Amino acid sequence: MSNSLPRRRGVCLVVAAPSGAGKSTIVQRLRELDSGLHLSVSATTRAPRPGERDGVHYHFLTQEAFAARVAQGAMLEWATVFGNSYGTPRAPVEAALHEGRDVVFDIDWQGHRQLRAALPGDVVGVFVLPPTLATLETRLHRRGEDSEAEVARRMQAARAEMAHWSEFDHVVVNHALESAIATVHGILLAARTTRERQPGLAEFVASL
Repeated sequence: MSNSLPRRRGVCLVVAAPSGAGKSTIVQRLRELDSGLHLSVSATTRAPRPGERDGVHYHFLTQEAFAARVAQGAMLEWATVFGNSYGTPRAPVEAALHEGRDVVFDIDWQGHRQLRAALPGDVVGVFVLPPTLATLETRLHRRGEDSEAEVARRMQAARAEMAHWSEFDHVVVNHALESAIATVHGILLAARTTRERQPGLAEFVASL
């Protein structure tokens, strides 16, 4: 007689890092490697950029609509950056977790802190560090998009961001991109099998 596997609760995988440490590339590659990993679509009050679609890249809201959702508790985390608000809608994330789907978040340490407070027990935090600050600065220069002043500003912000590494469950030093991707994927795979993620495990074992 076969037994059905226990239902699994989804994981909130937060990947945070200073600008230039490889966070966005790691998240993108994880999604390519793992079809069960879904990107959380944030809400924002900024105007759409060319090519961006509502509900795909962001949920575009007016400032009034965004503020109303915050007041209603409909945002898991949110912040205002350079005059625009950004946040994570609560409903789709909670639905995904209940259905056993994993969600990856490309957010900063403040968002991670708020998300962990909102969903205790569901968040696995990974902080990505550069091998050296010199390497980080070189990566920022290679982008060719920022002025010297902007690179200096990002380096200052990076130092402030890295001060929060100890708030995360896992810390990965991005010496080599492929190795870092494999390490973060391993963290996700391990998180899926914890006892807490499988609320029907006791009944499954009893039925064996």
